[in-house]
Amino acid sequence: MSQAISHQQAMRYNRHIVLPKIDLDGQEALLNAHVCIVGVGGLGTAAATSLCASGIGNITLIDFDKVENTNLHRQTLFSEANVGENKAVAAKARLLSLNSECNITTVESPFSEAHQDCIINADIVLDCTDNTDSRDLINTMCFRHNTPLVSGSAIRFEGQLFVAIPGKSRCYGCLRTLFASPDLSCVEAGIFSPVVNIIGTYQAMLAMQIVMQFEDIPINQLITFDGLQHQWQQWTLPDNLSCELCKPR
Repeated sequence: MSQAISHQQAMRYNRHIVLPKIDLDGQEALLNAHVCIVGVGGLGTAAATSLCASGIGNITLIDFDKVENTNLHRQTLFSEANVGENKAVAAKARLLSLNSECNITTVESPFSEAHQDCIINADIVLDCTDNTDSRDLINTMCFRHNTPLVSGSAIRFEGQLFVAIPGKSRCYGCLRTLFASPDLSCVEAGIFSPVVNIIGTYQAMLAMQIVMQFEDIPINQLITFDGLQHQWQQWTLPDNLSCELCKPR
């Protein structure tokens, strides 16, 4: 059953509610939404911070990794005191200090087929991982269970975003067929802190807009950001009717 927004919550999120495209209905949609974030690194911490502060009612955080000192320049939910702790658990503690009303579930294991229920129970999934095997599995599971997906990536000074909505758009796998995608990590290639936070926050914005059923969600579009040239660009994906995962049935 949907939860109605309280007077206290209406006051807290007033700056949202006064926006005509959000209003009380939009804020209640956020309150009743469940977002699953796979990967609680630079992208995931930025996305989770924005979602939690904005009034998303339920968040699942999936990450097996531990906080390291080298994470702290960009993974802004963590402090020096969190080094050595599981990322999902450390993030939950900080998020609850930001918004104690958010219901946060943590999963402290690598993403796999065993996490099927996390995908099924979510209204939307954010792929904040950093390897192609995980991205491919998340994409497959989201389309298998009809769950919208917002994928983000960031390396060096560049970022990418892609929205996949089963039944309405091409899948992330279709995007991958167009580009070579070596598994570069931040260790080898580096990452400029503001870029990963920009992309993660943008993932949160797209997720909230999908939850609130905004029009003009950029499906079938690869969105890229160049932090050196200060440019955003959009690239339209060609139809790929041969894709077994997302082709029309």
